[in-house]
Amino acid sequence: MASSEQEEQAAALLGPKVEEAYTTDGSLDVDGNPALKHRTGGWRACRSILGTEFCYCLAYYGITFNLVTYLTTELHQSNVAAANNVSTWQATCFLTPLVGAVVADSYWGRYPTMVVTCCIGVAGMLMAALSALLPLLIKDTSTVSMASAQESVLFLGLYMIAFGVGGLRPCILSFGADQFDDGDPSERMSKGSFFNWYIFTMNCASVISTTGTVWVQDHYGWALGLGIPAMVLAVGLSFLVAASRLYRFQTTRGSPLTRVCQVVVAAVCKFNVAPPADVALLYELPEDACSMKGVPRIEHTSDLRFFDKAAIVTASDEEAVGAARRNPWRLCIVTQVEELKILVRMLPLWACVAFYYTATVQANSTFVEQGMAMDARVGSLLVPPASLATFQVLTTIVLIPLYDRVFVPAARRFTGREKGISDLLRIGGGLAMAVLAMVAAALVEMKRVRAVQTGMEPTSILWQAPQYMLVGVGELLATIGQLDFFYSQAPPAMKTVCTALGFLSIAAGEYLSSLVVTAVSWATTTGGRPGWIPDDLNEGHLDLFFWMMAGLGCLNLLVFTSCAMRYKSRKAC
Repeated sequence: MASSEQEEQAAALLGPKVEEAYTTDGSLDVDGNPALKHRTGGWRACRSILGTEFCYCLAYYGITFNLVTYLTTELHQSNVAAANNVSTWQATCFLTPLVGAVVADSYWGRYPTMVVTCCIGVAGMLMAALSALLPLLIKDTSTVSMASAQESVLFLGLYMIAFGVGGLRPCILSFGADQFDDGDPSERMSKGSFFNWYIFTMNCASVISTTGTVWVQDHYGWALGLGIPAMVLAVGLSFLVAASRLYRFQTTRGSPLTRVCQVVVAAVCKFNVAPPADVALLYELPEDACSMKGVPRIEHTSDLRFFDKAAIVTASDEEAVGAARRNPWRLCIVTQVEELKILVRMLPLWACVAFYYTATVQANSTFVEQGMAMDARVGSLLVPPASLATFQVLTTIVLIPLYDRVFVPAARRFTGREKGISDLLRIGGGLAMAVLAMVAAALVEMKRVRAVQTGMEPTSILWQAPQYMLVGVGELLATIGQLDFFYSQAPPAMKTVCTALGFLSIAAGEYLSSLVVTAVSWATTTGGRPGWIPDDLNEGHLDLFFWMMAGLGCLNLLVFTSCAMRYKSRKAC
C-alpha cells in the first residue's frame, strides 16, 4: 500500500515535468514523434535556417543586381528589352511564393517544399552559369545563333530560379518561426527576435552581393560570376538538410484555399437563412473528433456575420450530420468560418502595406534618376547614383541589433508587451517613415533645382543620404512588422499562405508604382508639356511628384490607422 502511494506521489511530481518536456503547439520531430523542447527547435535550429537564408539571399541577389548588365553586354539586348525582361522575372519571383505557400500548407509541408524547390533553384542557377559557358564550349557558330542559344538556356534557368524562390521565400520564414513554441513565454519572445534577425541576415547578404559578387562578375567573367551563386545556394541546402533532426515540424491540414472556398460557397447557398441568436447553435465538431485532433479551436467573433451562415445547421444538414455524411460545401465548422474572417480582416491592412512599397520602391527608380542629375563627386571619388542605396541597407543592418537588444527590452518595461510595441504600431511607424522619406526627397529636389536656376554649385549627391536612411528605418519597422503580423495572426492551417501575403504586397507595390508613374507622366505631358518626370529633370517637377507621394502616403497612413484601431487581434498560434 505504501509503495503504491509512493508511486502515485512520484507520478504526480514527475507528471508536470514530463508534460513540460514537450512542446505545446502539437509540433513533431523528424521521426514523427512529439517534439522535445530541449532537443529540438529554438535558436539551435534557427541558426541553420538563418544560414540557409543567408546563402539563398547571397545567391539570389548575386544574380539579380547585375542581371541587366549581363543581358545588355553579353547577350546584346537593348536597354528597354533588358529592363523589361528583368522586371518581368523579378515580378514572377514575388508571385511564385503564393503558389509555393499553398503547396506547403496543403500537401508537402514546409520542410519538404524547401528542400525540393531549393534543388530546383540550384539547377536553375547552374543553367544560368551554363549560358555564360556556352561560347567557351561551342566556338564554331555565329554570334546571332550563340546569343539565341544563350538566351534560351538563361531564361530557362531564371524561371527555374523563380520557382525555387517560390518555395523558399515563404517557407523558410514561417518554418523558422515554427521553431518557437507559443506556449513557452521565453520562446514566444524569441520568435519576435527571429523576424528581426531574418531581415538582418537578408540585408547582410545583399551588401555582399552588391559588392563582392558583382565585382567578380565584372573582373573575372560571367561564367564564374554566375557559378558562384549556384555553389552558395548548394551550401545553403546542405545547411538546411544537415540540421533536420533539430527541427520541429507542423502537420499539414489540407488546402487552405479549399477551406476558404467551402465557407464562401456554403454561406452563399444559405443566403436567405438568418443566423441564430445563440451562437452555440452554430456547427462545431467535438474536440475528440478525429478531424479536430491537433487543430486549435478559434472562438466565434460577432463581426462579418454573413459568413456565419456557412455554420448554420438546417434540416437537410441535420440528416447528413446524423448519417455522418456532412457535405463541407454545405456546412462548415465555426473554426473554419473564423479562418476566413481572419483573412478578410487582414486584407485592408495588407492593401495599406502594399501602398507603402509603392513609395519605398522609388529608392530604386526616381531616387536614382534624381541622383543622376546631381554632383556625384565626393572628394576624388565618383559615386554611382545607385550606390546611395547602401545608406538604406546599412541603416537597417545597424538599427536591427539596437532595436532587438535595446529598444524592445526598454519598451517592454513600459508597455508590458513581449515585443515592446504591437506589430500594428510598428507597421504604422514604418508607413510614417515612408512619408518622411518622400518629404526629404522633395526638399532635396527643390534645393537641386534652385541651384541650377541660380547658377550655384551643383548639389552634392550626399544630400540624398537622409531620404535613403529614412527608407531603411521604414524597412526596420514596416517590413519586419508586417511579416511578424501576418504570421502571428494567421490561422494555424494558413501560416505559410499568410506569410506569402507579405511578399505579395511587395510585388503589388511595385506594380502600383509603375501604374502611378505612368499615370503621372500621362497627366502632366498633355499639351506638349515636358511633364513632372522628363528625361531632363531640370525641365520637370520631380519635387511635385515626391510631394504627391508624400500626400498619398499621409492618406494611406490615416486609412491604416483607422483599420488598425478597428482590427480585432487574435492570439498567435
